Amino acid sequence: MLREMATRYGRSPGGYVWAVLEPLGGILVMGFGFSVLVRTPPLGTSFFLYFATGLLVFSLYQNLSGAIGRCINFSRALLFYPAVTWVDAVLARFFLTVLTDTFVMILLLTGLTMSIDSSTTLDIIPMVEAVALAALLGLSVGLLNCVIFGLFNIWMQIWGIMMRPMLLVSGVLFLYESLPPFLQSVLWYNPVMHITGLMRTGFYSNYEASYVSISFVVGVSVICLFLGVVLMGRYHRVILNR
Repeated sequence: MLREMATRYGRSPGGYVWAVLEPLGGILVMGFGFSVLVRTPPLGTSFFLYFATGLLVFSLYQNLSGAIGRCINFSRALLFYPAVTWVDAVLARFFLTVLTDTFVMILLLTGLTMSIDSSTTLDIIPMVEAVALAALLGLSVGLLNCVIFGLFNIWMQIWGIMMRPMLLVSGVLFLYESLPPFLQSVLWYNPVMHITGLMRTGFYSNYEASYVSISFVVGVSVICLFLGVVLMGRYHRVILNR
């Protein structure tokens, strides 16, 4: 984890400051942009808080899946030492990303809530559940992709193209209930949509998000995690020697 911290944050000017400024910049840009086009957000009165509740938990999943997906290539030289295994590389990136993104999430959401409406009634349980699900899904998808990236280099480019519209189809910009029925039936199978909806129920007491299924997200995550562990155990040496 110390090596990950030094290489990911120690080489850039400002270091950990960028971990806060990057999501904050995204929230401000989207908040100002949509406030010009639309008078009121789908929930509450602040576009900034609305986008923050979706973007930050989405970023946790995206950062985790991306970091873990590339952990073997990043730590290739280190993994040739017998004392260091692929499990060490995965767990180091997992814990560092979860701790960093959770701290950033608490910092930004607390600041936005206090500066916009300090009387907001918060429900901590769905927030914790959403963060835990995002972490589990990011770990699972990242580990499975780590194997596929190592065996098939072209998959990294294909996956990057597939993930570009994820911000649009994961409930960050639009509510699930505001979409046409056909899109609802399709996007229900996107597990990240359930996570962003669950996160928003912790901030907006009048929002129920009845479509959210925690068991579905856990099921998808467990399947991906099982496949990732089995395939990594079988092919990690093949990937290292490619």
